[in-house]
Amino acid sequence: MRQAKKEIKDQGVIIGLLKTCQVGRLGTVGRDGYPMVKPLNFAYEHGKIYFHSAQEGEKIDDIKRDCRVCFETDLPIALVKSMGSPCRAAYLYQSVIIKGRAYPVEDPSERLHGLELLMRKYQPEGGYGEFPEEKLKLTCVVRIDIEKMTGKEDLGKEQLKEAALKALEEKAALPIVLERV
Repeated sequence: MRQAKKEIKDQGVIIGLLKTCQVGRLGTVGRDGYPMVKPLNFAYEHGKIYFHSAQEGEKIDDIKRDCRVCFETDLPIALVKSMGSPCRAAYLYQSVIIKGRAYPVEDPSERLHGLELLMRKYQPEGGYGEFPEEKLKLTCVVRIDIEKMTGKEDLGKEQLKEAALKALEEKAALPIVLERV
């Protein structure tokens, strides 16, 4: 990381982001050699990322051809408006970037576990019932085994940082809008 001061060193903060961020972006190498990025829902547990997909398609083809992937998620904290100079505008955030290897999960119990992790994350109140067997047959669950994970943040300075930390502590709807004078 070029700016070491922006690195999130606390693994608890990084894991917290993985447990709370709603959308991740999966980077694969496409058939034509170009990077391909796809947004997706995901769940994190014990050094692994799980997501689901159709059994066939570009994402699954890319993973089967080359299991090396990159994964990113971020939390937009604040948009900072600038009055007087556009160079003083800013975006405050926390993010996680992962490098790892993705594999379609073959074991039925692990597939079901991955889907249950997703449901618990996105519908924590429960009430969603059992997974229909016919849908399970159509669904591919993919596991990313994490090899490297880094966190990065820009929370601003002084009053901006205070406001960003307060918004996080109070679980405010994000991103908030701040003004720099």
